[in-house]
Amino acid sequence: MKIKHYILPIVLSMFSLSACVPVLLVAAGATLGGAVVYDKRSVTTMAEDRDAASRLLKQISEEPELKSQTHIIISTFNHVLLLAGQATTEEQRNRVYQMASSVPHLKRIYNEITIEPPTSGSVQAEDSWITTKVKSKMLAEKGLSSTEIKVVTENSVVYLMGLVTHKQADLAATVASSVSGVSKVVRIFEYE
Repeated sequence: MKIKHYILPIVLSMFSLSACVPVLLVAAGATLGGAVVYDKRSVTTMAEDRDAASRLLKQISEEPELKSQTHIIISTFNHVLLLAGQATTEEQRNRVYQMASSVPHLKRIYNEITIEPPTSGSVQAEDSWITTKVKSKMLAEKGLSSTEIKVVTENSVVYLMGLVTHKQADLAATVASSVSGVSKVVRIFEYE
């Protein structure tokens, strides 16, 4: 059938829209490699999470001091926002938190920004590698629903977010802490 010739280009084009992939795949009920991409949040909540992070990143980038003197990581899941990274002053840290507090649809903000110079590009690359290793090890862990867990790494600290059971949270934290290069695991879970 001709329709099969169109599926691969459509799926590949969805991956180029990385922020939209979960929404598109969940909304379509699509499968890839036999696994269904699964997220317990509603499509509206996923969009609000994405928009909250985008709005805050835009606000930070519009303030020259914050843009040039900080390294801020923003992650959202189910209206819970994580601020991580570095600010050179307490005032900058507080300013970012104040900006986050004005973003709609958030029910909780975790401010994990440390007061120190921003991390180097090599540290940031190592953090990306740690995230990849954690996600891979979680995916291979029997009994762990890793598709329901968001992994963020900043300066070797792994933050775990998601809507999970206590058992899943314990298993995810154990797996993450066993990955080389991880200095600490911080749970930012909501529990079912």
